[in-house]
Amino acid sequence: MGKTIAFVYGVVSYVIFLIAFLYAIGFVGNIGVPKSIDSGPQAATFTWAMIVNLVLLSIFAIQHSVMARPAFKEWWTRYVPKSIERSTYVLLASLALLLLFWQWRPMTGIVWNVESTIGSSVLWALFFLGWAIVLISTFLINHFDLFGLRQVFLNYKGEEYTSLNFVERFFYKFVRHPIMLGFIIAFWATPTMTTGHLLFAIVTTVYVLAAIQLEERDNVNVHGEAYEDYRSRVSMLLPIPKKK
Repeated sequence: MGKTIAFVYGVVSYVIFLIAFLYAIGFVGNIGVPKSIDSGPQAATFTWAMIVNLVLLSIFAIQHSVMARPAFKEWWTRYVPKSIERSTYVLLASLALLLLFWQWRPMTGIVWNVESTIGSSVLWALFFLGWAIVLISTFLINHFDLFGLRQVFLNYKGEEYTSLNFVERFFYKFVRHPIMLGFIIAFWATPTMTTGHLLFAIVTTVYVLAAIQLEERDNVNVHGEAYEDYRSRVSMLLPIPKKK
């Protein structure tokens, strides 16, 4: 029964993640969602809107970074079964995102507005390309392990979890962090950049750059010389070949 409950918990957590991910596309792009980055209730003042939005972004950043650290995982799994540790992380990250979408305060001052059809089309193409890079990259490193389904499935079958070896596939042959690159592209590529969207893009980009440093350290600790060699050959975010 415990294994069944853990499996259902993992599936539910994954479904909530999918909802949050798909809503994020509509939220950032102002596409087909009831409340987006530029719509919804206005804050009383610009300052209050900025404070609320920074708090919401900070909640996600802190949860996402702290719970991903090995030291926290070691402590956390004293109380939470290892089989659902990843699903719990995914669930809480998704809930933090949904809270951000719900409580975000639009700041609608226009920073830039691309009116030409060609320019607008290029930016929309980049927007969707960014999200596609994110999604494809998750499958290149094992999508179901990344979001906790593999862990609960193995537990359900009574098999012990084994960590996956790092393999250079497709995007990972050109940049070390294609998921992060995809997010940056998606967050900045917009024909109409508002003040609120700009705040979102700046803060998330700063967070991504900081989070990469922590992830790089963890990867070196886990994969050792193999990752050091990979880091010496492949650029972090920009697909620019390194000099040998």
